Amino acid sequence: MTLETVLLAVGPGDAERTEELAETVVEVAKPADATVVLAHVFTKSEYDDVLSRLEFDQDQTEIDPADVARRHSTIRDLQKILDEHGVDYEIRGAVGEHGPAIVDLATSTDADRVVVGGRRRSPTGKAVFGSTAQEVMLSAPCPVTFVRNDDHGG
Repeated sequence: MTLETVLLAVGPGDAERTEELAETVVEVAKPADATVVLAHVFTKSEYDDVLSRLEFDQDQTEIDPADVARRHSTIRDLQKILDEHGVDYEIRGAVGEHGPAIVDLATSTDADRVVVGGRRRSPTGKAVFGSTAQEVMLSAPCPVTFVRNDDHGG
Protein backbone atom coordinates (compact mmCIF):
# COMPACT_ATOMS: atom_id res chain seq x y z
CA MET A 1 0.00 0.00 0.00
CA THR A 2 1.38 3.38 -0.93
CA LEU A 3 1.25 6.14 1.60
CA GLU A 4 -0.11 9.33 0.05
CA THR A 5 -2.03 11.07 2.83
CA VAL A 6 -1.28 11.17 6.55
CA LEU A 7 -3.87 12.76 8.84
CA LEU A 8 -2.45 14.39 11.96
CA ALA A 9 -5.42 15.19 14.16
CA VAL A 10 -4.86 17.47 17.15
CA GLY A 11 -7.07 18.91 19.83
CA PRO A 12 -6.77 21.18 22.87
CA GLY A 13 -4.68 18.67 24.85
CA ASP A 14 -1.95 18.38 22.22
CA ALA A 15 -0.11 21.69 22.69
CA GLU A 16 2.48 20.07 24.99
CA ARG A 17 3.33 17.29 22.55
CA THR A 18 3.62 19.08 19.19
CA GLU A 19 7.27 18.06 18.80
CA GLU A 20 6.57 14.35 19.36
CA LEU A 21 3.59 14.49 17.01
CA ALA A 22 5.53 16.35 14.33
CA GLU A 23 8.52 13.99 14.58
CA THR A 24 6.23 10.99 14.18
CA VAL A 25 4.49 12.51 11.17
CA VAL A 26 7.81 13.43 9.54
CA GLU A 27 9.08 9.85 10.06
CA VAL A 28 5.95 8.46 8.42
CA ALA A 29 5.27 11.01 5.67
CA LYS A 30 8.67 12.21 4.47
CA PRO A 31 10.09 8.90 3.14
CA ALA A 32 6.83 8.29 1.25
CA ASP A 33 6.62 11.92 0.03
CA ALA A 34 3.09 11.90 1.45
CA THR A 35 0.97 14.97 2.10
CA VAL A 36 0.07 15.63 5.72
CA VAL A 37 -3.41 16.86 6.56
CA LEU A 38 -3.01 18.94 9.73
CA ALA A 39 -6.42 18.93 11.35
CA HIS A 40 -7.52 20.66 14.52
CA VAL A 41 -10.71 19.18 15.97
CA PHE A 42 -12.80 21.32 18.30
CA THR A 43 -15.90 20.43 20.29
CA LYS A 44 -18.61 23.08 19.95
CA SER A 45 -17.69 24.69 23.29
CA GLU A 46 -13.93 24.62 22.53
CA TYR A 47 -14.68 26.20 19.16
CA ASP A 48 -16.72 28.99 20.72
CA ASP A 49 -13.91 29.64 23.24
CA VAL A 50 -11.27 29.76 20.50
CA LEU A 51 -13.39 32.09 18.36
CA SER A 52 -13.58 34.62 21.17
CA ARG A 53 -9.94 34.14 22.25
CA LEU A 54 -8.64 34.62 18.69
CA GLU A 55 -11.05 37.57 18.30
CA PHE A 56 -12.95 36.30 15.29
CA ASP A 57 -15.93 38.43 14.34
CA GLN A 58 -18.73 36.37 15.87
CA ASP A 59 -21.31 38.22 13.75
CA GLN A 60 -19.75 36.74 10.64
CA THR A 61 -22.21 34.11 9.43
CA GLU A 62 -19.80 31.46 8.16
CA ILE A 63 -16.44 31.08 9.83
CA ASP A 64 -14.48 28.25 8.22
CA PRO A 65 -13.06 25.90 10.90
CA ALA A 66 -9.91 25.62 8.76
CA ASP A 67 -9.37 29.39 9.16
CA VAL A 68 -9.68 28.99 12.91
CA ALA A 69 -7.28 26.02 12.87
CA ARG A 70 -4.75 28.03 10.81
CA ARG A 71 -4.58 30.67 13.54
CA HIS A 72 -4.28 28.16 16.39
CA SER A 73 -0.84 28.01 18.01
CA THR A 74 -0.67 24.19 17.97
CA ILE A 75 -1.16 24.14 14.20
CA ARG A 76 1.33 26.99 13.70
CA ASP A 77 3.94 25.11 15.77
CA LEU A 78 3.39 21.96 13.69
CA GLN A 79 3.59 23.96 10.44
CA LYS A 80 7.03 25.30 11.42
CA ILE A 81 8.39 21.81 12.02
CA LEU A 82 6.90 20.39 8.80
CA ASP A 83 8.29 23.36 6.86
CA GLU A 84 11.76 22.69 8.31
CA HIS A 85 11.58 19.11 7.04
CA GLY A 86 10.10 20.01 3.65
CA VAL A 87 6.91 18.02 4.21
CA ASP A 88 3.84 19.09 2.21
CA TYR A 89 0.69 19.73 4.21
CA GLU A 90 -2.78 21.18 4.11
CA ILE A 91 -4.83 22.46 7.04
CA ARG A 92 -8.32 21.44 8.03
CA GLY A 93 -10.54 22.26 10.94
CA ALA A 94 -13.50 20.33 12.24
CA VAL A 95 -16.12 20.92 14.90
CA GLY A 96 -17.68 17.97 16.68
CA GLU A 97 -16.91 15.24 19.16
CA HIS A 98 -13.21 14.45 18.78
CA GLY A 99 -13.35 10.71 17.98
CA PRO A 100 -16.08 10.73 15.31
CA ALA A 101 -14.75 13.98 13.79
CA ILE A 102 -11.27 12.45 13.38
CA VAL A 103 -12.73 9.30 11.81
CA ASP A 104 -14.81 11.47 9.44
CA LEU A 105 -11.70 13.46 8.48
CA ALA A 106 -9.75 10.25 7.87
CA THR A 107 -12.53 9.08 5.56
CA SER A 108 -13.08 12.40 3.76
CA THR A 109 -9.35 12.99 3.16
CA ASP A 110 -8.83 9.36 2.09
CA ALA A 111 -6.05 9.11 4.68
CA ASP A 112 -3.66 6.16 4.47
CA ARG A 113 -2.55 6.69 8.08
CA VAL A 114 -3.87 8.63 11.07
CA VAL A 115 -1.62 9.99 13.80
CA VAL A 116 -3.22 10.96 17.12
CA GLY A 117 -1.83 11.89 20.51
CA GLY A 118 -2.95 10.83 23.93
CA ARG A 119 -1.85 10.00 27.40
CA ARG A 120 -1.77 6.94 29.54
CA ARG A 121 -4.75 6.87 31.81
CA SER A 122 -2.89 5.49 34.82
CA PRO A 123 0.42 3.80 35.60
CA THR A 124 -1.26 0.39 35.56
CA GLY A 125 -3.51 1.10 32.56
CA LYS A 126 -0.82 0.72 29.92
CA ALA A 127 -3.21 -0.82 27.40
CA VAL A 128 -5.97 1.70 27.99
CA PHE A 129 -5.94 4.77 25.77
CA GLY A 130 -8.04 7.88 26.12
CA SER A 131 -11.54 7.45 24.76
CA THR A 132 -10.80 9.60 21.68
CA ALA A 133 -7.70 7.62 20.70
CA GLN A 134 -9.50 4.35 21.38
CA GLU A 135 -12.47 5.36 19.25
CA VAL A 136 -10.20 6.43 16.39
CA MET A 137 -8.19 3.21 16.58
CA LEU A 138 -11.34 1.10 16.46
CA SER A 139 -13.19 3.08 13.78
CA ALA A 140 -10.64 4.66 11.44
CA PRO A 141 -10.59 3.38 7.83
CA CYS A 142 -6.77 3.02 7.92
CA PRO A 143 -3.91 2.24 10.34
CA VAL A 144 -3.56 4.57 13.34
CA THR A 145 -0.32 5.62 15.02
CA PHE A 146 -0.75 6.62 18.66
CA VAL A 147 1.76 9.11 20.08
CA ARG A 148 1.73 8.88 23.84
CA ASN A 149 2.51 11.86 26.02
CA ASP A 150 5.64 10.87 27.92
CA ASP A 151 5.08 12.73 31.16
CA HIS A 152 5.14 9.81 33.54
CA GLY A 153 4.04 11.97 36.42
CA GLY A 154 6.55 10.64 38.97
